[in-house]
Amino acid sequence: MMDELAEPPSDGMLGGLQKATQRYLDKTTIWVRSRWSAFVVLLVVYAVRVYILQGFFIVTYGLGIYLLNLLIGFLSPAVDPDLEGPGLPTTDREEFRPFDRKLPEFKFWMSAFRAVLSAFTMTFFSAFDLPVFWPILFAYFLVLVFLTLKDRVRHMLKHRYVPISMGKQTYGELTKTKASGGGGEKDSK
Repeated sequence: MMDELAEPPSDGMLGGLQKATQRYLDKTTIWVRSRWSAFVVLLVVYAVRVYILQGFFIVTYGLGIYLLNLLIGFLSPAVDPDLEGPGLPTTDREEFRPFDRKLPEFKFWMSAFRAVLSAFTMTFFSAFDLPVFWPILFAYFLVLVFLTLKDRVRHMLKHRYVPISMGKQTYGELTKTKASGGGGEKDSK
C-alpha cells in the first residue's frame, strides 16, 4: 500500500532537475547583460553553423519569424490603448504610469534562448534541411520585419510611449541639496 502512494523515482529525479534549473534561472535574473551576451553568442554560433552547412534555411526562417514575434510582444504594452481605452498618459499633465510590457524582458530572453537552442539542435538532423531558394525567404522576411516594425513604431508615436529605458533617469541639479554650514566654520573678521 505504501508503494502505491510513493512517487516513482523518475518523477522525483525530473522534479529535482526542474527545481535545480529554476533555481539557476532565478539567479540569472539580475545578470541582464550576461544573459543577453550568452544569447548573442549562441545566435552567432547558430549562424556560423548554418553558413558552414549551407542549409537549414527553413529552420532559420522560422526562427527569425518567431524572434520577430517575441520582439513585437516585448515592444507592445500589456493593455492596448486602441482596444481597451487609454492606459498610457497622452499629455504631460496626466499621471505617470510605468510602461507595462505584454512580454517581460526575462520571458523574452528565455523564449528567444530556447528557440535558438532548438533551432541549433535541429541543424544536427538532416530531416529539417529542406531544399528551398533562400533569397526569396530572406526578402520575404525583410518585408515582414519592415511592415511589422513600421506599424509598431507608428503605434508608439500615436500613443506616446517609449518601451525601452536606458538606465535610471537623473534630474541634474534639481535633486542635489546643498548642506548648510552647521558649526564647522567660523566667520573670520
